[in-house]
Order: sequence, then C-alpha cells, then structure tokens
Amino acid sequence: MEISGKITQVLPLQRGTNKNGNEWRKQEFVLETETQYPKKVLIMLWGDKVEQFPVAEGQKVTVSIDLESREYNGRWYTEVRAWKIAKPGSENDSNEKEEMPF
Repeated sequence: MEISGKITQVLPLQRGTNKNGNEWRKQEFVLETETQYPKKVLIMLWGDKVEQFPVAEGQKVTVSIDLESREYNGRWYTEVRAWKIAKPGSENDSNEKEEMPF
C-alpha cells in the first residue's frame, strides 16, 4: 500500500536495547495527504530503514507502508510501518524505489 503527501513533522529519534541486548531505532514522522480533505498519518521507520530513508519536514514523498494491528490488555493498537520512501524527482529515485524486505 502507498500513501503520498508532505512530511509536516519529524518526531525525535527513539532508541534502546531489547532484552536480548540488541539495539533498536525507531523514527516516527507525520505525513499529511494532499487531497481534497487532507489527513494526517503517523508513520514509523524501524531499524536500518531509519538511515536508509532519512526524512525531513517539508519533503513531498510517496511512502510504501504495511499496516498491522495488535491487541494488548483488551485494546487494539495499529502501526503504520514504512518499508520504502520515494522522493519524486530526486536523482536517487531509482535507488530509493528499490523494494527491501524487513
């Protein structure tokens, strides 16, 4: 699934160590669609994708995403996780469009 729009906010990078001692990184950003009725969507980059696809406020991008919901203590939470980001008109457009599995 793809979503296009403008990045309106980049949240602080989060990092930590899991119980196995492995480090993790998560970068979240808000993308606003450029439709008749704009919607704001919080999207997450995880792990190596943080360095592979650096994001900045004001960029117009097309983001390939996976949606996943999970239940915790009787409540449901949905994540929007990016696995590819393409910046229209960039010189590296062909590299950025390369599909990479998690």
